[in-house]
Amino acid sequence: MNQNLDNIKIQYLEKISNLKTDQELESLRIELFGRNGLVNDLFSKIKDIPNEEKRQYGADLNQLKTELEQLLSNKTVEKSEKLTSEKLTSTIFGLPKIGHLHPITQTERQLNQVFKKLGFSVYNSPEIVTDEFNFARLNVPKNHPAMDMQDSIYIKEPEYLLRTQTSAIEAYLLAQKNKDLPLRAAFPGSVFRNEKVNRSNHFVFHQYQAVVVDKNVTMKDLIGTMDLMFKTLYGPDVVVRYHAKYYPEVEPGVGPDMQCFSCHGVGCPLCKYAGWIEMGGSGMIHPKVLEMAGIDSKVWSGFAFGMGLDRWTMAQKNIKDIRTLMGGNLAYKPNEL
Repeated sequence: MNQNLDNIKIQYLEKISNLKTDQELESLRIELFGRNGLVNDLFSKIKDIPNEEKRQYGADLNQLKTELEQLLSNKTVEKSEKLTSEKLTSTIFGLPKIGHLHPITQTERQLNQVFKKLGFSVYNSPEIVTDEFNFARLNVPKNHPAMDMQDSIYIKEPEYLLRTQTSAIEAYLLAQKNKDLPLRAAFPGSVFRNEKVNRSNHFVFHQYQAVVVDKNVTMKDLIGTMDLMFKTLYGPDVVVRYHAKYYPEVEPGVGPDMQCFSCHGVGCPLCKYAGWIEMGGSGMIHPKVLEMAGIDSKVWSGFAFGMGLDRWTMAQKNIKDIRTLMGGNLAYKPNEL
């Protein structure tokens, strides 16, 4: 058997000396030391060696293994050209390079940059939430229609559901950060509602939520922040209006509308012939919401808003059907979105 090990050593010394590239080196390493390689196979055959020869054979095999490992480790070879992601996208199957970030991701990252510059932290959270944080801690009464199965998608009724709004993240965050104020936080995410799909609505869509809790926060801070968002994404000439609107978690509530980017206020199917598109909801955080989170509403105040990220993306990219964002049409190119 020792004679056999000598022959193996001579054979592989020659193979190692003839290696030219790192690919050849790796192939030989696997041939020798892989799970089903030669060295493991030789070790598995020690049981067949006569007892009086096992010790010497084992020592010789270990020495051979060490020598070959060192030779491979010290071998200098040419580096093979790496297959980059650019080459993969441009050469496999002869397809051109067409990859790009999803439009919603592009808009989300733009908003993240806006809020990071304003001193906000960006958070994420699970999409399955409890009824308490999705509704109760946001001051939603038990008999509110939003709590019906017609609107909400429950995982385990009545406790667990797919979040219907990113305000659920706000409720968790307020409870966790109630002793670590002031707070500035933003959090994009998917939300789910049992709704009929059409050109402006989907049962899976996205929101961008932000919350501020500090001393002496006013409606002026809220409007100023939203104005900055609109102008950053759509330019200084964007036309926006704000009107009073009821939301259980805020008081007073504000609804921001943007002039329809498709018809420019004339009226079309996308804006349901109103000339305006609702872009989200906002307002001053209701004192009850703060108190339920353990925050003294006489000392602290704040604002919150949840924007329809899909609609913001559609307006920015001139996409006239929300179903385009969730579809698989690969014919679109970035400059056409």
